[in-house]
Parts: sequence; structure tokens; C-alpha cells
Amino acid sequence: MSTQNFTLPDVGEGLTEAEIVTWKVAPGDTVAINDVICEIETAKSLVELPSPHAGVVGELLVAEGTTVEVGTPIITFVTDAAPAPPAAPAAPAAEEGGGSVLVGYGSGGGATSRRKRPAERPVRSSVGVIAKPPIRKLARDLGVDLTAVTPTGADGEVTRDDVVTHASQASVFRNIQTPEWGEVREETVPAPQTAPVGLARGLAPSPAPASDPGRTESIPVKGVRKATSSAMVQSAYSAPHVTVWKEIDATRTMELVKRLKAAPEYADIRVSPLLIMARAVIWAARRTPMVNAAWVESEGGAEILVRHYVNLGIAAATPRGLLVPNIKDAQDLGMKDLARALNRLTVTAREGKTSPADQQGGTITITNIGVFGMDAGTPIINPGEAGIVAMGTISQKPWVVDGEVRPRWVTTVAGSFDHRVIDGDGMSRFIADVASVLEEPALLVD
Repeated sequence: MSTQNFTLPDVGEGLTEAEIVTWKVAPGDTVAINDVICEIETAKSLVELPSPHAGVVGELLVAEGTTVEVGTPIITFVTDAAPAPPAAPAAPAAEEGGGSVLVGYGSGGGATSRRKRPAERPVRSSVGVIAKPPIRKLARDLGVDLTAVTPTGADGEVTRDDVVTHASQASVFRNIQTPEWGEVREETVPAPQTAPVGLARGLAPSPAPASDPGRTESIPVKGVRKATSSAMVQSAYSAPHVTVWKEIDATRTMELVKRLKAAPEYADIRVSPLLIMARAVIWAARRTPMVNAAWVESEGGAEILVRHYVNLGIAAATPRGLLVPNIKDAQDLGMKDLARALNRLTVTAREGKTSPADQQGGTITITNIGVFGMDAGTPIINPGEAGIVAMGTISQKPWVVDGEVRPRWVTTVAGSFDHRVIDGDGMSRFIADVASVLEEPALLVD
């Protein structure tokens, strides 16, 4: 019999810390490998953490609601096996491509190469399989026999993708379905029934004493909210924002949406004006590529990275907060495929099942503030991007058509841009192009 500690792992998304939300086991419980032991909340998702051991739960080392750093022991197991040699720290998400960034707010730039430390070099097992310690741990967690895995690494080693592919699943960690919104979106403290004495005398009221219960509420900043605040501060104070907007007659867009909804081939697809907006942004970005670029800082100086593909981000308000998953290579999708992709993105985000990969690598973002009844706004750019477009509510308004005032469906499109990357003429042309498509969707027909 032996006692083994299990430390909070990096779930493969550049994790630095996570909150233990709920323990699913208690001391004395018998668990098998991959049994769920707890739910953790990261800056990116709420996930279930499976057991890496088979045995009996010894001690829960971290209380529910506590945020701990990666590498912190969180639980002990009593097992029959001899203690395994200590595993090397999990390598950053960038070790096999991709940036290690907070998911949902754009890429922080390309991954930087670095010399492998001795602990990270591939090691050879007694059966001749070459794999890094983090990959071996992943294989153990998934129950994968490394001798049965075909290696694809440059040095003949088994990679993370090899293990995941062999296990026929995307990750060790399974996303949890997030509960639906309740009737009350936010809890607030009821206002006092009588005015404070100072206010009755025409004076400004004094702040409520900190010890007065019920007057104030402290909300810890963590998870998605912590990630959002960090990303937005980074963006607002590093990229010089400029916002332009245009009011648009979107009547023909609404007519097209109505026709698509009635078309038999779209019977199983939800169609909304966001679909036409997405096609408009992709089309306009092709005509003004700098809106789809990124400002990249490096030791050798700054450069502008122009991307000839569009990973289209869609800002999604979810029960857990703001997420920005993106549709990869959206420029290659036709109208129907793009509609399906938007459907999948929206449903997955609202269910809390958006994966870290779906939130990384965005190149330009759309935020549909119209669903909240807002006409326009000045959105903040996601880090790693140069532009974000806000679509306002579409409502009927009086509009002059051929010299006559008529009721038309009108909306406002606004865009915020990184002025280091794109100048006023470029951003104005881009918004004008988006407006042109919403006014006349036939422009999308090549």
C-alpha cells in the first residue's frame, strides 16, 4: 500500500490556476482510473477532473471554493501500486504549437521557441517508447498503452496529439453542461425603504459601514471574469482604439433572412441576421486585409502580421460570462455551412462546452449587441486582433428612399480598430463594405 498525492494539472490550455468548485468524492471512497473526482473552474471553462489512480481517497487537501496554482497537491490516494517517480511539470500549451494565452480574447502572438530543459527532453521507457513525462501522464489518465501508439514526433517520440487521437477523444477533461439562466439574471440588494438622514437634509449620504450586513456584497474576481478583466485591460492600454460606425438600411438583409428561413434546405438550420453579418465581415476583410492583421512585439522589434485566412470570433454571452469562440477558416465556408457553424458555436457556448481550442487563434470578432436591444457601442478589441465589429439592434425606422419617407429595417454597425495596424481610410472602407453587404446582400454573389 502507498499514499500518492495528485497535484492540480495544466489541462492543456496554458492554465496557471483554477478553483476547486465541487468535490465528487470523499475520504474513504473507492475510485477507478478516470472516475470524476472534482469540478474545477479555470479562466476558460468549467471541467471535470478525472482520477489518475485506482484506489481509495485518502484526504482532500483543498477546500471547495479555493483557488490554487497548478502543481499544488489537491488530493491523496491510497493505492496498491508502488509510488511512481515524480512527474515533470506539465509543459506549456506552446510546446507543440499554438500560443499559451487566455482563451476567448484572441491570441497573444505566436508561440516562442525555447531550448528544452533536461526534465522536458523525451525519455525512453523500459519497453522502448519515447515520450515526455507530461505525455506519459496524459496516457495514464486516458488509459492508453503507449506501446500501441504510433509516434509522429520529429525524433520518433509520441506526441500529445498521438495519445489523444489513439484515445478517440479530444481531451482528458470533459466539459460540463452549464445550467440554463434562471428568471433572475443578477442578484441585487433591495434599496432601503426610507431615505438616509443625511439625504433628507439635502446632504450626500455617507458610505455604508463595512460591518453593516446586507448593504454591500463582495464578489471574488475569478474564472472567466478574471480572464476578461485581464484581457480587456491589456487591450485597452496597449492598442490605441479608434471606433467608427454607420447607420444602415438593412431591409434587404431582413428579406433574405426571411427567404432562407422558408427554404427547405435550411429547414434544420437557425438563420438570423448574424449570418449575413458574418458573411459581410469575411467579404469586407478580404478587401481590406489589415483589419484581419495583428500587431506583434518581439525582441527584434514590432511587425504587423497579415493573415490571409479568417478565424471569425463571435462574442457569446453565456451563464459563465463572456466567451469568444471562433469559426476556423470561415472564409472557406458557403452560406449554409457558415450557418451551421454559427449554430454549433452558439449552442456549445451556451451549454458551457466550448473547448479551449475553439477560443484560441481568432483573427477578427463580431459582437452582436443588438440581441440586448442596444443600437451601437464602442467594443474593445480582443488581444491579438486588430478589429472588432459590433452589430446593433435592427428595428423599423423612417428612412428616405427615392425622396420619400418609408418604414425600413435599420441598424448601426460599429467597428473598433487598432490604429497601429490600420488607418482611418482602411477602417472606414471596411465598415462601408460591411454596410454595403447588409444593404444589398447580392454583393455576396461572386
